[in-house]
Amino acid sequence: MTDRKNELAANLAKVEGRIAAACAAAGRGRDEVTLIVVTKTYPASDVRILSGLGVRHVAENRDQDAAPKAAACADLPLTWHFVGQLQTNKVRSVVGYADFVQSVDRPRLVTALSREAVRAGREIGCLIQVALDAGEGGRGERGGVAPGGVAELADLVAGSEGLRLGGLMTVAPLTGEYAGHEQAAFGRLMDLSTDLRRTHPAANMVSAGMSADLEQAVAAGATHVRVGSAVLGVRPGLG
Repeated sequence: MTDRKNELAANLAKVEGRIAAACAAAGRGRDEVTLIVVTKTYPASDVRILSGLGVRHVAENRDQDAAPKAAACADLPLTWHFVGQLQTNKVRSVVGYADFVQSVDRPRLVTALSREAVRAGREIGCLIQVALDAGEGGRGERGGVAPGGVAELADLVAGSEGLRLGGLMTVAPLTGEYAGHEQAAFGRLMDLSTDLRRTHPAANMVSAGMSADLEQAVAAGATHVRVGSAVLGVRPGLG
């Protein structure tokens, strides 16, 4: 366990250094960017180590893995983010532990989240997942609503009991005009965030950037970066 703690501490220090350097290069304060460590496929013991190292935000993308892990770490001062595509039949479980759902991309999901949040007596922060590879009215390859659908979905979240509109999230697209152009993709997300804040001023979260492209996200103005492998190591069995 000591070896793992040392490994995670060293990786975390490198990521913190990258974020700090990216903030300095962009003329931003380090406190303007929140690190979310994506702990998917890794055990609750790693989450405990990370908490002890000062991590306060963690993310998961599969409820069947996240629910027991969150329960095992319920005593820790953590904010849990759900970042994966979410089926409505998993919403009740996710609402039980997630403080934020970053993958809100359709009205039916908003309705289900609102219903379960009210039932549980909780307020869930919601980020609209924007698919920059989607045609107008379509959805992205990895979920998300097309840019043209953001305003309507945001209004629905903002008007739903038990939910709080937090802002926007995106994943750098693998196809379409922004493929391979992460900086431009994140810049487009920031433009959409500016538009959103005209009608919803408190929806100021911009979640973008992962292990490979966090610098571009910080340069564009992201408030949250989601980093997994750079902290925890390369995940086994992905394909």
